[in-house]
Amino acid sequence: MSADGLLRLSATGMLPDRIVEQIGRNVSPAERRSWSHSLAVLGQDLADAGLGQVEMLVEYQLPLTSKRVDVVLAGVDPRTSDDSYVVVELKQWSYAESHEGSETLVAVEHAHGPRLHPGVQVELYCEYLTDFLGILAEQRNPVRGAAYLHNATDRDIRDLFDRQATEQSRIFTKQRRGQFLDYLRTHLAPASGAGAADRFLTSSVRPSRHLLRYAAQELKDRSRFTLLDEQRVAYELVLHAVEKARSADRKSVVVVSGGPGSGKSVIALSVLGELARQNRSVMHATGSRSFTQTLRRYAGKGSTRLKNLFGYFNSFMSAERNGLDVLICDEAHRIRETSVNRFTPKARREEARSQIDELIAAARVPVFLLDEHQVVKPGELGNVEVISSYAKKLKLDVEVVSLHGQFRCGGSETYEGWVVDLLGLDGGEPSVWTGDGKVDLRLAESPEELEAFLASKQAPGVTARMSAGYCWPWSDPRPDDSLVPDVQVDLWSRPWNVKSDRSVGEAPGSAFWATDPNGFGQVGCVYTAQGFEYDWSGVIVGPDLVARDGRLVTRREKSKDPAFRSRKAVSDAEADLLIRNTYKVLLTRGLKGTIVYSTDAETREYLASMVKVIRSVETVYEAPTDADLS
Repeated sequence: MSADGLLRLSATGMLPDRIVEQIGRNVSPAERRSWSHSLAVLGQDLADAGLGQVEMLVEYQLPLTSKRVDVVLAGVDPRTSDDSYVVVELKQWSYAESHEGSETLVAVEHAHGPRLHPGVQVELYCEYLTDFLGILAEQRNPVRGAAYLHNATDRDIRDLFDRQATEQSRIFTKQRRGQFLDYLRTHLAPASGAGAADRFLTSSVRPSRHLLRYAAQELKDRSRFTLLDEQRVAYELVLHAVEKARSADRKSVVVVSGGPGSGKSVIALSVLGELARQNRSVMHATGSRSFTQTLRRYAGKGSTRLKNLFGYFNSFMSAERNGLDVLICDEAHRIRETSVNRFTPKARREEARSQIDELIAAARVPVFLLDEHQVVKPGELGNVEVISSYAKKLKLDVEVVSLHGQFRCGGSETYEGWVVDLLGLDGGEPSVWTGDGKVDLRLAESPEELEAFLASKQAPGVTARMSAGYCWPWSDPRPDDSLVPDVQVDLWSRPWNVKSDRSVGEAPGSAFWATDPNGFGQVGCVYTAQGFEYDWSGVIVGPDLVARDGRLVTRREKSKDPAFRSRKAVSDAEADLLIRNTYKVLLTRGLKGTIVYSTDAETREYLASMVKVIRSVETVYEAPTDADLS
């Protein structure tokens, strides 16, 4: 809507209701009050600047994410008559100062924990938009950005001006309102912005940057990913902790918690790349053979030194205390009680410490990235409370960052929440999925239909995979080096992914099932799917999760996972949670969409009742160019 239109709507008190209708979710009273106040201030400023016809794209959702920009102003450049866009981040802060001398993190009055410098925040929004919107790639002038702290005076936020401003990171206060109006007039003409707004909203969207495609460049060259909001806060906290450990000889722990697709592994790789380029002693570790081996192949491509940056949680049993500057523990929900396994010598078994103790001891700044709903194996215990409590017992500083964004599943937080409620993981009630225009969720009537749909989606640069609950036996390869089609549903059958790291025929080793194009012919399990993403995900729900009396219930006796055999080792309650978490992982791998089939007839009927409206996502999507794939 135009600035004039927004002011008219604001005068009626209906502005928050209109925004809620637009974004399709409930909001808190505080957020409604914020809109009523801040947007009216910006609308009046535009009107006073003679720019009442400029379009205000309020709560604009960044493409392929769940993140929203406060306002994008769309209009005409007064000098060139081209489309002109200004991103505005509105802050109601009255007081803010630098967080421990940092140029990128700030402490805000009455707020818990550091926040991102608003100039950095809006600059990253501009960078992200330029990367992903085709219309901005064609612009002669880049999108501009400003943070407007309309309740603050210069004196109250003086530390924020220490960071040099750019065309994408200007800061204005209520004391600088006159400068802000001049700034708006410089970049926006007193003319209708409707055409520019339409072109912005209908712009083609470039492909997202797949983590593994750019991993080697991230480590060798420069950062390839734009970290937004809490992602950037986590990144900056780690770098700040490294500097503090050096200058103040103070060890600290950083814990980053977030759901699937919130960007944990992108943060991990970005931190690893930056510290490696600074020649810091740093390593990345996981509890997943598939994930670590894949990172060694893609991120460490062509360099033994880079390959050696990637290890396992159990690699630090005898590591030198504080021998590393930083140890990045990705997928930290997979941390186990100890690092001891069947290959550990008896002498070392007797002196084994807890795995958390080993990981914290190994570096001056241990970093843990985790998702508590991805604990899928007995004995995994990594969570925020366990790690934070252990670190505090050691009298270490602990910073906890919660990631709230969604960069998978079409950027749909609604879909992730629907999956959590469907599986009964957070106490919420299951609801009917009616679609949200971001993620494509479908149901299949047969495994043949599921596979055919996924096959139709495969294309250069586009990936699709089938996965299933562990409900079928898993045979070794035949003597002729072919896989046994163990996953059988009526007349349809396919093999599991390869058990070992060695390829079998055309089928890739297990570590590369999710990333090698030849992985499509096999059915993946949670252990090979976890930590990865693909454009289209097909999930076969086995007999270990069925609907009875209108609820999903688990049946551990139908699982073929050897870990569930002993009720002494794994209680029924633990098995129930692990099975539900398994399907949470499988149902949240898809970047664009997911298709689901259940082997149980009653469960298919239940799912059909829970998925009432199925809509394809009609996003304009550009095929990757040679430059994207290089």
